Amino acid sequence: MAGAKRSAVHLEMRDTYYSNPRFEAWQNGDRVNWADRPSWWRPFHDLIAGAVARGVLVRRARVVSEPVTEYIRWEHYVTRANVEAGEQVRWLPRRETADLLMPGRDFWIFDGRVMRVHDFAGNGDFLGEEFTDDADLIDLNTAAFERVWERAIPHDQYAIK
Repeated sequence: MAGAKRSAVHLEMRDTYYSNPRFEAWQNGDRVNWADRPSWWRPFHDLIAGAVARGVLVRRARVVSEPVTEYIRWEHYVTRANVEAGEQVRWLPRRETADLLMPGRDFWIFDGRVMRVHDFAGNGDFLGEEFTDDADLIDLNTAAFERVWERAIPHDQYAIK
């Protein structure tokens, strides 16, 4: 992200990811105090805000099953922080993807030149990532992202089901 000059796109397609203390706290009823920015602003938000300030267009598309999992319900709730950092986020119900060819793994693509691919276990545990600059692979995944993005619903309009 820090090196991106024009664009950063992120496609997420899982209904659950590894657990973390913030998710577990939310499950126990804790809510973000949005008026207390230091309590929820993370280093990741600094990366997003810095990239956006440099003129980088940062977009994230999430493909989700409906009804959504508890994890996605929480993710939707905390996405406000991403949006406040300057990231554009959209949601696409999985039932609306039958005619789309989609990658099997989540990824980031930076400036259409470098792709970071994420690997997860079935239970959502993060297994690692790999980077590639294979232009054909990046073009294929960029096209998939753009098809999802066109169809997806902006965050402020997506109602959790």
